[in-house]
Amino acid sequence: MKNFLILLSVITLVFSCGATEKLTQSSETTKVSTNNYWQQHVDYDMEIDMDVNSFQYKGKQKLVYTNNSPDVLNRVYYHLYFNAFQPGSEMDVRSRTIQDPDRRVGDRISKLLPNEIGYIKVNSLKQNGKSISYETVGTVLEVKLSQPIQPGEKVTFDMIFDGQVPKQIRRSGRDNADGVSLSMTQWYPKLAEYDFEGWHADPYIGREFHGVWGNFDVKLTLDKTYIVGGTGYLQNPNEIGYGYETGAIKRPFGDKLTWHFKAPNVHDFTWAADPDYIHDSVQVPNGPTLHFLYSNDDKVIENWKKIQPETVKLMQFFSEHIGQYPYKQYSFIQGGDGGMEYAMCTLITGGSSYGGLLGTASHELAHTWFQFLLASNEAKHEWMDEGFTSYISALAMNSLREEKRENPFVGSYRSYIRLANSGYEQPLTTHADRYKFNGAYGAAAYSKGAVFLAQLGYIIGEDNLKKTIKKYFNDFSFKHPKPLDIVRTAERITDLELDWYLIDFAQTTNTIDYGVKAVEGKSITLERVGLMPMPIDLTVTYEDGSTEAFYIPLQMMRGEKSTSATIISDWAWAMPTYTFEANKTVKSVEIDASQMLADVKRENNTFTKE
Repeated sequence: MKNFLILLSVITLVFSCGATEKLTQSSETTKVSTNNYWQQHVDYDMEIDMDVNSFQYKGKQKLVYTNNSPDVLNRVYYHLYFNAFQPGSEMDVRSRTIQDPDRRVGDRISKLLPNEIGYIKVNSLKQNGKSISYETVGTVLEVKLSQPIQPGEKVTFDMIFDGQVPKQIRRSGRDNADGVSLSMTQWYPKLAEYDFEGWHADPYIGREFHGVWGNFDVKLTLDKTYIVGGTGYLQNPNEIGYGYETGAIKRPFGDKLTWHFKAPNVHDFTWAADPDYIHDSVQVPNGPTLHFLYSNDDKVIENWKKIQPETVKLMQFFSEHIGQYPYKQYSFIQGGDGGMEYAMCTLITGGSSYGGLLGTASHELAHTWFQFLLASNEAKHEWMDEGFTSYISALAMNSLREEKRENPFVGSYRSYIRLANSGYEQPLTTHADRYKFNGAYGAAAYSKGAVFLAQLGYIIGEDNLKKTIKKYFNDFSFKHPKPLDIVRTAERITDLELDWYLIDFAQTTNTIDYGVKAVEGKSITLERVGLMPMPIDLTVTYEDGSTEAFYIPLQMMRGEKSTSATIISDWAWAMPTYTFEANKTVKSVEIDASQMLADVKRENNTFTKE
């Protein structure tokens, strides 16, 4: 991409310019929702000078922190994520000692040379103009305040720091396998979140992130030949354009340009840069502009161009089925490893496989709703992030297929059931870093999390699930929802009691196992083998060839879903068996013909008379 017209299109199209967009609930002192909900607020102002030869950068950060909590804060904490990419770090040691290490990491961190490691070094920190004491402890900066921050008070922190971009291993880094120069994710000192549970200053060991909602004003200075994409809106397109217009495109090394961005009401800021990015943009009807930045490789170009109309459909699908995307743009950027969601963009790898590229793009775009806009804590509630994203992405991909799958979640069900029967399952309350096996984390977070929503549709009905998802978005976007919030939303939609579902499926490893115990003439006896309760959909085939659907409500649910099936008496959980009389002589019985019930042993779900 060495053409002035293309470069100018990057300037004018990659980022919408103008003043910071006003978004719903962007007030710095927002006390949102009911029940005394509050959340903290940050305003970042950063100036970054990047040396693309040494991959080192210098930063100035002014951070205005608003304490919307009712608590007096004596300390604050910053995340220094790049420090994880050093030999002997917790991420390094954990990767080398876990029984099934992530192959992308393995022992690679332990082999990094001094000029390949990542770091963020804080050189000075002031609170309201006065120097304060701090200590770097791994990937966390522990800060002792000179004066406590009172409820409702704003304080200003001024920081000077240095950073080095690590050799790309996990998500962030330089010169990755796809040849992208800079994948700048979790690259700045990031204030930890504080909520009613206290501080969330988790070390960076291997999983994901949590951040404070706020506004970002960022100036990135780097070599003029680099094209930058990521979070926010470009504020100085004329300056950037003038720089490209005044002479040769390939500038002498060290000749720099400053890209100025503003990002309103986000909880992270990400960027990527490379001198050879190709840029395309597509307008979503009545929606945002989609941008694509990717490398100049024939196969990559073919696939990245091919996915563009499909991503328009995906953006429309998610906006229709969850809630309207609220920003003016979204960017798909080649960089990082695999795929990872960020504010107003995603970094995804390559594109040698079109199917893999489209699937990753769908999943990462879906994360814009589940985790970015509905900003659950990924470390504590990873299943709300990865699982809900897997659920809605499966629906979206199914909508793109010519041949629709009757159950688009069959892969998630199989994965969860395999985990439940393996003996290695841990409850979904497990912190993301504390799973014994990476495989168990993946099956729990992605698969069981997806099954949680899909099976909720089995419990309350698909129409009510759709209403629940939309209300959940409307009530909790731009907040930090917890697991109870999705369940309480479903209860408000249906007027059913559903706390048992959250308790058993998410907080224990209790399993669902119902079976057909006996059939004699018209009499059918079912049994509950597993500990987890469930309402039961039952299909009965009579000897005359006719069929009848029955619905057995769960007593503790205090109601039933809307159904065309014959509703019979409740089944109380403590009762191990349930017997009822059908209308005719029975030939066969099947529990849950839809297979939307996550029954871990389906072999006892059917009976056929010999």
